[in-house]
Amino acid sequence: MLLADVVAASAAVAANRSRTAKAQAIAAALRAAAAGEVPGEVGPVAAWLAGELPQGRVGVGWRTLAKAAPAAAAAPSLTVAAVDAALTGLAGTAGSGSAARREALLAELLAAATDDEQRFLVRLVGGELRQGALEGVVLDAVAAAAGVPAPVVRRAMMLAGRLDETAALALGGGQDALSTVGLRVGRPVRPMLASPGSSLDAALADLGAEVTVEHKLDGARIQVHRDGDEVRVWTRTLREVTGGVPELVERVRALPCRTAVLDGETLALDDDGRPRAFQDTMSRFGSDGADASDEAAVLLSPFLFDVLHLDGRDLLDEPLAVRLDALAGLLAGAEHAPLRMPGVRRPTPEQAAAVLDEALTAGHEGVVVKALDSPYAAGRRGRAWQKVKPVHTLDLVVLGAEWGYGRRTGTLSNIWLGARDPDGGEPVMVGKTFKGMTDELLDWQTRTFPAHARAEHSWGVELEPGLVVEIALDGAQRSTRYPGGVALRFARVLRYRPDKTAGQADDLEAVRALLAGG
Repeated sequence: MLLADVVAASAAVAANRSRTAKAQAIAAALRAAAAGEVPGEVGPVAAWLAGELPQGRVGVGWRTLAKAAPAAAAAPSLTVAAVDAALTGLAGTAGSGSAARREALLAELLAAATDDEQRFLVRLVGGELRQGALEGVVLDAVAAAAGVPAPVVRRAMMLAGRLDETAALALGGGQDALSTVGLRVGRPVRPMLASPGSSLDAALADLGAEVTVEHKLDGARIQVHRDGDEVRVWTRTLREVTGGVPELVERVRALPCRTAVLDGETLALDDDGRPRAFQDTMSRFGSDGADASDEAAVLLSPFLFDVLHLDGRDLLDEPLAVRLDALAGLLAGAEHAPLRMPGVRRPTPEQAAAVLDEALTAGHEGVVVKALDSPYAAGRRGRAWQKVKPVHTLDLVVLGAEWGYGRRTGTLSNIWLGARDPDGGEPVMVGKTFKGMTDELLDWQTRTFPAHARAEHSWGVELEPGLVVEIALDGAQRSTRYPGGVALRFARVLRYRPDKTAGQADDLEAVRALLAGG
């Protein structure tokens, strides 16, 4: 199969607003890959059309991508297999002189690509392939292309943990092949996610009395597997971090079990037991993060809230109530009790409110309300788990906007956000966002922003500091990327504020006040 066919499918996906139409376009590409003469192309095609690389990180950043800009090929010739092999070569390049070798490999790949293929590859490798086809759409397409029920595909994906492998199994062997995928200690499972709840009362009304209400921490999601003395730890994205978190390994190795698969969160605490800044926790998970043996490293505390396997028994299909009983038994000893995520089962509304107050008073984000009859299901945010936390809002100045990709091509989409300088200078940039925008708002921005432009560029516009927008966000974190030393977390647009001037926007100190642990 030619790369050009995948690029054409990507363009068709980006041009369609309908989820069904997107899935149909991807399914057609997957069938073509499966019908080709070269084996092994289904997996890469599925991953690429979800904007992912099967190889994960390939060691190429935007600076390298910007350098590698050879003249494009006149006609398409690259095959899926050849591109996948080249990306595998990039990912495997390490050691002395590896940067130069990566640049050469990347230049060779791009030189064989047409203009459209080059743009596709640069955005794919750079993690910027926004075409409106997230993992869920691709899984629907896999199900359609293979002729198997979507729940079967999603379950196999949850247990296999890899989109490319799941697609290859589905197209190669159908439902029989997918049904062979089971939970295996040592292979991470896709985590179950919580949907946002509008309020604690609304979540309780939705899920009823048979719930548990637990603290929602501002930490890092972890999944821990134990097989005898071997303990391995993965992050939310299924990146293994075992070597960097020895204190977590030690705590799980001390538990009274032989095999286990545990779900939870971890975070750094200060001497008073309050959460430290979010980035103190995340510093332990970066590629250049601190090792626990470093004097300056912060120690991580684990908080477990689920168990998917225990001593030979798979539990993920059991109701949450059964899983919590198993977890409680595992952590019954006083020495293991601190590992349990705080919470209350079957609380009264007053007790649930007390749990929320307790979490917020302790410096945490809020609570998660979980239905006790729910099995462990990954792949989409269902209503069985609902997270409830206060929503922060800020009025910020729009400093610029970038042209959109995919369905947003032709509109000014990704806006630059600035906080007022309390000392009276120019607004200070604290983040960007393209979330929360309706089609009408995108059209309004595209019509309005040029009249406020300070400078125009190929990527978008810089604006005079006059327009104020109300932003919802989950908090702030320290950042070296922006001049104020702080960045917004999960910012999304609520509305513009024509009633406010830039001088009435929130200032940098208001943003800094949202720093976790600050």
